[in-house]
Amino acid sequence: MKREIKHQWIYEQSPEEVWKYLTQSELIAVWLMPNNFIAVVGHEFEFRTNPIPSLELSGIFYCKVLEIVPLKRLTYSWKGGSSNGITTLDTIVEWTLEEQENGTILNLKHSGFKEENYAILTGMTDGWLKNIQKMLAHLN
Repeated sequence: MKREIKHQWIYEQSPEEVWKYLTQSELIAVWLMPNNFIAVVGHEFEFRTNPIPSLELSGIFYCKVLEIVPLKRLTYSWKGGSSNGITTLDTIVEWTLEEQENGTILNLKHSGFKEENYAILTGMTDGWLKNIQKMLAHLN
C-alpha cells in the first residue's frame, strides 16, 4: 500500500516568492486553510477546515514545525482525528525548494500514512494538487 504523497511543481517565481506562500499564515490561508502558523521551529499550530465525518476527521489538524532551512526546506508534523480527541492521522509534511535559472522547483512529500488512513491518503493526494493550483493562481 502507498504510504506517502509526493508531488512536484515548477514555478517561474523565485524561491523567495514561493517561500512566502509556505510560511506566512495569511498567504497559507489563501491557498490551503485558515491557520495560526509561525515559521519558528517548535511552534505548534492548527489548520482548520470543515469536519469530514466520513473520514473521521474533526476538521482541525494539529501541527508542529520540525525543521526550517530558509528558502530551501520546511517540515512539520500533521495530526488529526475525530472530534473525540483520538488521533488517527499522524504524518509529516516536508516541502523542499530548489532554485532554478528560471524559477523554483517545489517538492512536497507527505509521509507516515498507515493502512487505516488509506481513504485520507487518497483524498489528500488530490487535495494537495487542487490547493497548489490555488497557490499558483496567486503567484501569477
